[in-house]
Amino acid sequence: MSEDHLAIVRDSGESGPAAAQQRPGSLRPVDRLGIILALLALYIIWGSTYLGMRQALTSFPPFLMGGLRFVCAGTLLYLFLRLRGEPRPSLHQWLAGAGIGVLMLVGSNGMVAFAEQWVASGLAAIALAAVPLWTALFAGLSGRWPRRLEWLGLLIGFAGVILLNLQSGLRANPQGAIALLIAPICWSLGSVWSARLPLASGLMASATQMLAGGLAQLSIGLLLGERPSLPPAPGALLALIYLVGAGSLLGYCAYGYLLRRVRPALATSYAYVNPLVAVFLGTLFGGEQVSPLELLAMLIILGSVALISLQPRMAPATGHNSATIASQDEPRQLSSLRTDR
Repeated sequence: MSEDHLAIVRDSGESGPAAAQQRPGSLRPVDRLGIILALLALYIIWGSTYLGMRQALTSFPPFLMGGLRFVCAGTLLYLFLRLRGEPRPSLHQWLAGAGIGVLMLVGSNGMVAFAEQWVASGLAAIALAAVPLWTALFAGLSGRWPRRLEWLGLLIGFAGVILLNLQSGLRANPQGAIALLIAPICWSLGSVWSARLPLASGLMASATQMLAGGLAQLSIGLLLGERPSLPPAPGALLALIYLVGAGSLLGYCAYGYLLRRVRPALATSYAYVNPLVAVFLGTLFGGEQVSPLELLAMLIILGSVALISLQPRMAPATGHNSATIASQDEPRQLSSLRTDR
């Protein structure tokens, strides 16, 4: 969820089956370099947003922080796209974007920020590694059930999630545990559902979702009486700026670049690397502690996700209207706002 992982499921004309399945050997050297840099950007930037949110929380309450972040990022992206000549989204596209934005940015990213008031950033990232597991389940309910080995991965992954929720940090903070249970469910449900909605094309879908989700988070924060600490701590303000610029804007551009040039499974590999980056950064810079039980849960979850995601395709991807899982090589794909998630 960010995301900081937020994932926007929307395909552009350049990200069809041919582009998504382009073989690495056919790429020019400049494209190979671009792919490597884009992957590194997603691995590091989206893995670092968990720690960035925790730092921003020292002066900005969770929903107010998320609202400021996504309203700023959505506004900048929308204005940039309009200046480039992108058409205004229709009313139906705004409504579809608002539905997905509220579900994924409030229900997922907002819940992660809420949980990080009590839970270490690395632990939050590990919990969000369950997103592909829930996505596989929701995709099955919509008619695309996992295969045999994928079911095994699901069972192992759920065992890891249960183990993660049994560790002492979450027992002492039940509100954090509940939030981290809700977050991947909302992210996955929104990802599958968005494949069926008339979203705007390309990055304009991201702009509408960030604007709608950000406004919803601001409204929730105001209703809850959230107030920032004034003046904000310099570190918190820098973290918020980082979340807007790097976490939301730069991350989206890197992800869109990857979707047009590599297999979806490779483009979404950030979901497996982000928890490792978040745990490392939280331990190195955030003074966070990682228990042996948390490490075991992380290995179980990441192993199950890999088991699901590395399954060979049974058939080539076809069409533009199918929902996707990180484990399936189809043209439409998860992207993340957050989840940083």
